[in-house]
Amino acid sequence: MQLWLLFILAALLLAILFAPRLGLWARYQAWNAAQEREQVEDALKHLLDREQQNRHASPESLAGALEIAPRRALALIARMEAQNLVETRGRELHLTAEGERWALHVVRAHRLWERYLADEARMPLKNIHSEAHRREHTLTDAELDALDAALGHPATDPHGDPIPGRDGQLRSVQALPLTAIEGEGAVRISHLEDEPAIAYEQILAAGLRLGQVIRLIEKTHTRYVLSDGESEYRLAPSVAANVQVTPLPGMQTAPTGIIPLWRLHHKQNAEIILLDEGVQGFTRRRFLDLGLTPGTLITPELQNFFGDPRGYRVRGTLIALRKDQAEQIRVKVVG
Repeated sequence: MQLWLLFILAALLLAILFAPRLGLWARYQAWNAAQEREQVEDALKHLLDREQQNRHASPESLAGALEIAPRRALALIARMEAQNLVETRGRELHLTAEGERWALHVVRAHRLWERYLADEARMPLKNIHSEAHRREHTLTDAELDALDAALGHPATDPHGDPIPGRDGQLRSVQALPLTAIEGEGAVRISHLEDEPAIAYEQILAAGLRLGQVIRLIEKTHTRYVLSDGESEYRLAPSVAANVQVTPLPGMQTAPTGIIPLWRLHHKQNAEIILLDEGVQGFTRRRFLDLGLTPGTLITPELQNFFGDPRGYRVRGTLIALRKDQAEQIRVKVVG
């Protein structure tokens, strides 16, 4: 009897350890394969980022970017060479055509996830980068296409970075860091760098947003003072360097009198001037379907006891918008 019991226990133990797909060994192999894929994809992104900066990665830069020991970086490079993803030329690392295709797939996945997390999941902007990084390694090409279509094929992520297309094309963005701007001409914020995280959080805390038109009114070695015609924003130079802008030819000052929709008083009439540049894809299409187009009159007519959402009269129809949605719509008071 005891031998039968031992036999049953041994069989159960073997099943727990080696059962296909559900056994501990199969789970460990799947976890290990996922870890290796994530490391390869992070390495490919590093090489692509360097090449976009007209520089080339090296074993040392790769080890630093992935925070791994130099010997592990060399082993990773050898594995990627065997997969025809990377070529080594002296101390320089170059992406092959297949390596570039795979790297763009990961970048596209990351930026689409950021778009989804910001627009649909309503996750705070300071948290979306790390969550998108966790999810970017799991989607196939077909799943990426489906996510892209569901989001309305957005052109940029919430930071202003272009999202690669299905064909692998990556649009270049011509922008300058705020620290390179001279004079008081109007500029549009076209990119907010999200690394390091502490600088990005300070940008968000100051109230700056993608697509905002501002002008530089003071520049010293200790601070940058910006104005959008209504409010002033103060940044340390190290933080201002993470704000990239595009000059607006012919505009000497930022437009005045333009405020976020949520700042309207009850029954105050206003004209919609623009939707923030950060409003992309499905969210932008939804706003346009609601009639929230430039030139349209809008009036807050229904207050919520809790303050959010709020009812607005647009083209004879009452619609509800949350404060974070109304923040993305710029209006000018009329009458």
